[in-house]
Amino acid sequence: MPKPSQSQLPVMTIARASLVVCFLCLGVCVVQFFAPRAGAQTSKNDDFGAELPRIPPVEPERALETFTVQPGYRVELVASEPLVNDPVAAAFDENGWLYVVEMRGYSEEADELLSRVRVLIDSDGDGRFDESLVFVDKLSWPTAIVCYDGGVFIADAPDILYCKDTDGDGRADERRTVFSGFSKANVQGLLNSFHWGLDNRIHGATSTAGGSVHRADDPQAKPVNLNGRDFAFDPRTLDLVATSGGAQHGMSFDAWGRKFDCSNSDHIQQVMYDDRYVARNPYLSAPGPRKGIAADGPQAEVFRTSPVEPWRIVRTRLRVSGAAPGQIEGGGRAAGYFTGATGVTIYKGDAWDTGGEEWAIIGDVGSNLVHRKRLEANGLEFVAHRIDEKSEFVSSRDLWFRPAQFMNVPDGTLYILDVYREVIEHPASLPPMIKRHLDLTSGRDRGRIYRIAPDGFQPRKPPALASATTAELVALLEHPNAWHRETASRLIWQRQDKTAVPLLERLVNESPSPLGRMHACYALAGLKSLSSAALVRGLGDEHAGVREHCVKLAEPSMNGSDELADRVVAMVNDDDLRVRYQVAFSLGELKTPRRLTVLSALARRDAGDRWMRLAIQSSLSEGAEQVLSHLAADAAFRQSDAGMTFLDSLARQIGTANRPAELQATLRTIDELAKTDATAAGAIVRGLAAGLTARGAKLETALTGESATAARRIIEQLLASARTTAADQNQAVHRRVSAIDTLALAPLADVEDALTSLVHGRQPQEVQRAALRTLGRFNGPAVATVVLGAWPGLGPTVRGAAADVLFSRPAWIAALFDAVERGEISANDLDAARLKLLSSHKDPAVRERAEKLFASLAIGRRQDVVEAYRDVLSMPGDAGRGKMAFKKVCAACHRVEGVGQEIGPNLATVKSRGADAILLNLLDPSREVNPQFVNYVLLTDDGRSLTGVITAETATSVTLRRAEGASDTVLRVNIDELSSTGQSLMPDGMEKQLTKQEMADLIAYLLSAG
Repeated sequence: MPKPSQSQLPVMTIARASLVVCFLCLGVCVVQFFAPRAGAQTSKNDDFGAELPRIPPVEPERALETFTVQPGYRVELVASEPLVNDPVAAAFDENGWLYVVEMRGYSEEADELLSRVRVLIDSDGDGRFDESLVFVDKLSWPTAIVCYDGGVFIADAPDILYCKDTDGDGRADERRTVFSGFSKANVQGLLNSFHWGLDNRIHGATSTAGGSVHRADDPQAKPVNLNGRDFAFDPRTLDLVATSGGAQHGMSFDAWGRKFDCSNSDHIQQVMYDDRYVARNPYLSAPGPRKGIAADGPQAEVFRTSPVEPWRIVRTRLRVSGAAPGQIEGGGRAAGYFTGATGVTIYKGDAWDTGGEEWAIIGDVGSNLVHRKRLEANGLEFVAHRIDEKSEFVSSRDLWFRPAQFMNVPDGTLYILDVYREVIEHPASLPPMIKRHLDLTSGRDRGRIYRIAPDGFQPRKPPALASATTAELVALLEHPNAWHRETASRLIWQRQDKTAVPLLERLVNESPSPLGRMHACYALAGLKSLSSAALVRGLGDEHAGVREHCVKLAEPSMNGSDELADRVVAMVNDDDLRVRYQVAFSLGELKTPRRLTVLSALARRDAGDRWMRLAIQSSLSEGAEQVLSHLAADAAFRQSDAGMTFLDSLARQIGTANRPAELQATLRTIDELAKTDATAAGAIVRGLAAGLTARGAKLETALTGESATAARRIIEQLLASARTTAADQNQAVHRRVSAIDTLALAPLADVEDALTSLVHGRQPQEVQRAALRTLGRFNGPAVATVVLGAWPGLGPTVRGAAADVLFSRPAWIAALFDAVERGEISANDLDAARLKLLSSHKDPAVRERAEKLFASLAIGRRQDVVEAYRDVLSMPGDAGRGKMAFKKVCAACHRVEGVGQEIGPNLATVKSRGADAILLNLLDPSREVNPQFVNYVLLTDDGRSLTGVITAETATSVTLRRAEGASDTVLRVNIDELSSTGQSLMPDGMEKQLTKQEMADLIAYLLSAG
């Protein structure tokens, strides 16, 4: 097709925003015309065709007129249909050919195998593609691609394929499956984002669908569990490992290998550590590796310039009437919030002037825009700040613009991969009466790729690195554009040409580029030629980033080289926190006793940083008791808040491991410390006891021998003090709660009476919940007796905590059922969702009784309840009273205006979803549940049953969170079974807690909250 000149494709900048084409004006009018009709009655049997006009696409030659771009930049079209359709991922090979993944089967046609990979070629070097070849076809839902050894790895769930053209015709004649087992249960949660890593491996994001992955040529091999984590594999050996991550769609590394990802409603997250380090210590309860870093919050405001699709407006009205299920979206505001964040990419090119800053680019396919953030270091974490005030880096008035992914490219700019679809929506969320008027395939014959270029940019000629000499590739490791550095690194690794070694060593010693020196070290490692001399040079580099990576690269050699070990050990005193962070992780690979002395020194310096504490402890799968002894002897350390936090964590680990020699050594430390610092000794005893009880060990069994004398005495003193403090109503509530937690150190018989009185209704709720929590740590029938005896006097909130206790063990469930059958407790007081869950309990007796009780509950069919409560929408509500209702029934799981817990979905966007959405979600919370908020059941190896949403998964632990902010982090060594309920954490039956007027008040409050 003829290519319009650049002058024929103007870009609308902020300064020229008044030039709006007629089509765009019409689009806004369409949205206003089809707004919901006040008071209109809607039936699912109505025909909505007249209200659902098809939105026409903008032809490629007019596409650039729809964009608003920040001054100093322009958007250029580099490829469009018919050369490309539905691009969701792409990769440049060393010849400048662009391999593009076309997900033409989105969103329902996975089985039709319509998707493919095309090769785009810029034959004349003008910066625009003019040739297109089908490289691979008959793919299902492909989502990622990376080049390797003349071919490409392609993500096509459940598989990863390797495809290669061996005869030069531009079409793959080699096609084989290399991995299988990725889930494809959710079209919007598929594996994605392949990248060549500094470590000469291919990295990918697993996404929310997860997977249990194995090599295709060895289906009997033990699969790798990737739920909640990402992965990396060696393209030569196909060894695959889990890595930290687990977000949704989009993952990127910055120039120094720091990892960032994003999820729909958390648009930029930093991955704080590598999963392999934590995996070394199975008794370490680590926080989740992903940390949201946006200064303006995970669901930050965005400033779209596009209208809202008519089908969304009609769906809103249908959901208002109860004729269609699900949440309301949109609401017609010009500005919204991130709900479809995707494709986070750290810009690493050399064409933009970033002023030395790191910029992150994120798309929102639902809002038709590209967002920009500036990354600022704050200790080990980054903070991502909005750059463009009250506007976006790039936005389009074209509803078809769907920026799903971005890529750093050979010309130093950034490409936008625009899927270009009329409708982007999960098909299950479209009511049939709307869906029949839409064409979910509309646009699969279209697609756009854009370049974001600075003013004055001139395209470079396509690279030709396949024919580059080894010396030329080595020189490219210093290139200011990341694509050149990374591609050269890959080619050096592929070739395995040993003549590169002296050239690389010269680069390590002489290159003025810190990034070049770092890449040279990794290239030498990939050639198995990284000498101790090169590492020593790197460990002493003037740039902290080079030193940090050389510490990591030294790990395999430290135990065979005293010189290397000495240099790494000396770096405990490095001025840079990130270097010391890596030293803390890497010391876990050093198998000499001095490792413990060095880790103790790091703790003294950096225990105030929670990530440093984690790094140090990850290296203490062995020797924790010695480090605890060293640090406990340091008065200044143990008397600091950070010091005591770390000592407590070490003591918990030692207790959880429950190794006799470590326990005895720790008891001796406690015995000695008790002579000079009883407070610190007591804190260590509490941590040790907490670890032992978490592992199911009995204190009286563990605390034996002469070395335990002080510990036993301390426990007696702690318990005596705790009994007094817990019962003293003049004490501050937080002190009483802490004392109640301490009562778990005693046998139940010794504290049963005290806990019984503390559960009583006259006590503050925090005290009651603490007493229930402590009761739940014991076993035996007495616990159920105490809780059931207190039940009549418990308020609704505390009854939830009491139910958590009773539902946690089969014997206590049976006691609860007995009480219901005797009429001592009303079945309507129980959580219907929990009873429904017990209907699938593996104990037949529990299952049968739960089914009977659930059937007796007057929980109506959810749609009938919604219909019965629709008049709430016409009732005037009082926001002041609604705030009280929120505190009563919502604050246990949701946070608004600084009140409540952040467990359920963020309610910040509620005003844009409308009263109807709120009512529907109150009355039918499980109708459409985001997988992020599905309730799970975890069975421990000591017989307890815990429930909640999974808020973090690491190599060693799983964290469940439930109402009131209560959470349980359970080590994987203690998990017997973990399963999803498929239901929302929020129970049915809200109509039993609120009157219609209270519900109207609550809705008014949520709509008015700031």
